[in-house]
Amino acid sequence: MAINFNQAEFVLSAASPGQFIRDGRKQLAFAGRSNVGKSSVINRLLGRKNLARVGAQPGKTTQINYFLIDRKIYLVDLPGYGYAKVSKAERDRWGKLMENYFRSSGLLDLGVLIVDARHKPTADDVTMYDYFRASGCPCVVAANKLDKLKRSEIEPNLALIRDTLQLAEGDVLVPFSAEKGEGKEQLLRILKAFCETKREGENNGESEV
Repeated sequence: MAINFNQAEFVLSAASPGQFIRDGRKQLAFAGRSNVGKSSVINRLLGRKNLARVGAQPGKTTQINYFLIDRKIYLVDLPGYGYAKVSKAERDRWGKLMENYFRSSGLLDLGVLIVDARHKPTADDVTMYDYFRASGCPCVVAANKLDKLKRSEIEPNLALIRDTLQLAEGDVLVPFSAEKGEGKEQLLRILKAFCETKREGENNGESEV
């Protein structure tokens, strides 16, 4: 199933589990800290400037946003986490919403965790990666803001990310720059290859809109 990631449209913002989309299409969920540039990564992958919101302040993604890609799969933008200026009650609401998404069977197919290439992953990053791992779905890690590093810093920083998240030898870590586009083609190849695999028990027919 070839996927054109340039054919993307916003579909829905889910504020409660009852609004989660359950139509049989694969769902690729993107997660990351509120200031890690998650929306910029999504926009770069989709070849759009502002399809996913890029706010002047972090913490603007407060619901689970669904983007329909080529009318075949969903890119799911999860709320950003770790933003200190958001109230505890609001952070708890986001957390419960994401927990419900992860616990809902038959939704999540692939996780993309976005971390900051410049820094050691935070405890929240580790927790989010553990969520993906516990769900049983494959997960790709994208280290964004690569353009902010000196060449001599890249390999040591990537090694630190691998060590902190306890990535196995076969786990995928993609150096990425939403600003410059580095890593875009590699990540798209991974996503497209995954989309071409079938879910267990999936037939040859495609879902209808």
